[in-house]
Amino acid sequence: MNGSPLTLVVCLGSISLILSASAPVVSIPAPNYIARSITVKVLSQDFLGSGILLRRNGATYTVLTNAHVLQAGDPPYRVQAPDGRIYRANLPQRLNFGKNDLAVLQFKSAGSIYAIASLGAFPASGDEVFAAGFPAVEERGKKQSLAFTTGKVSLVLAKPLEGGYQLGYTNNIKNGMSGGPLLNVRGQVVGINGMQAYPLWDQPSVFADGSKADARLHQMIIRLSWAVPMTKVRQMMPKAENTTVTTVFNQAD
Repeated sequence: MNGSPLTLVVCLGSISLILSASAPVVSIPAPNYIARSITVKVLSQDFLGSGILLRRNGATYTVLTNAHVLQAGDPPYRVQAPDGRIYRANLPQRLNFGKNDLAVLQFKSAGSIYAIASLGAFPASGDEVFAAGFPAVEERGKKQSLAFTTGKVSLVLAKPLEGGYQLGYTNNIKNGMSGGPLLNVRGQVVGINGMQAYPLWDQPSVFADGSKADARLHQMIIRLSWAVPMTKVRQMMPKAENTTVTTVFNQAD
């Protein structure tokens, strides 16, 4: 046998799969591992909600969350990174998301390097998705750990609801998971969790343009969890596209 690389040809019906012994094997991290690497806790005096590591510029990190998460507490805000370190965070004044339920925080990390999110395309109805975030814990002494739920996109609205919510999905999300990522099967962030199914108060479903959903559509809406699509972030933070080329995965946990 000579020293040439070994090539294996496998025929599956009309499809030929060629595997070369010299070809590198590329593995894509599972969505749950990516979720643990990019999801953070947003804190004030107490726990407020979840956030997504969206961008890194040198030692400065930008965290995406919901506006209503920050409204639940007063500054100064803090961010707890995936490795447990807690950083003081600031609100960038130059960014304005209008009436969309979006907000960002920034913090600096002198030594640690964290993963940042890769953004995915607008999902379609029927796509499998994964929701992640930190549920609020009321029981004293119970550890607050990342929740990761599976489901599918069930309803994509032609126009967004108030707050920019447009993606309805079957995953269960709880209080505290607001601001966390909604990921596709490739681990890319396609939305930001923000609205739970079956709200305590059955108020009309109102679109961003002020019109109301009819009774049939309203009943469909309240049965689902809802996310703001990442297209809103792309429109208002064009540089967020750069996050796809600077991802680093920590192995700490």
